[in-house]
Amino acid sequence: MNNDLSMLPEGIPLKDIGRKIRNYRHEKELTVEALASQCNLSPSLISQVERGLSTPSLDSLWKITHALGISLIELFEESSNERVTVIPREEQKVLILPKSNVTYRLLSPVNNQTKLEFLSIVLEPGTWTHRDLVAHKGEECGVVVHGEMTVVVGTKEYLLREGDSIYLDSTIPHRFFNHGDQVAIGIWAMTPASF
Repeated sequence: MNNDLSMLPEGIPLKDIGRKIRNYRHEKELTVEALASQCNLSPSLISQVERGLSTPSLDSLWKITHALGISLIELFEESSNERVTVIPREEQKVLILPKSNVTYRLLSPVNNQTKLEFLSIVLEPGTWTHRDLVAHKGEECGVVVHGEMTVVVGTKEYLLREGDSIYLDSTIPHRFFNHGDQVAIGIWAMTPASF
């Protein structure tokens, strides 16, 4: 399994992601130091990410995009005016993060014009989606299509077996965990697009 985020989603080099982060930072008229302070990250990490010299973790990308007021998906978006989009499996964007056994496959168009985001989450046994609980605006709903998955929402845990679904307010801190001994796969919808 390729865990190199530097070329993920397929065809988008890390330098392009860094360039977009820098452009959004300039639009917000933030210095590297100011953005780093808002993200609780070091200025050198922000600088290295912007120059494509460092591979950020998902947690770091979440913090950066939240501070910039954008969704994570905007770093990977392509412009499109299509009202109907078919995305062949081989063209779906895939995120496999460094030092992680979590795979995100984006099933909906990657652009800032869609209001709904649709993705699959594949968790290897013993894997969390995030080190910390994550909160973002919107709402989401998911169904487990293979294996079992524990969804932690606030201080509560919900065990989902194959076929079970869950709805949650995304502003409540949450994360997913595969406590089982087989791969867990969930299909998730979120609005607004926030990944």
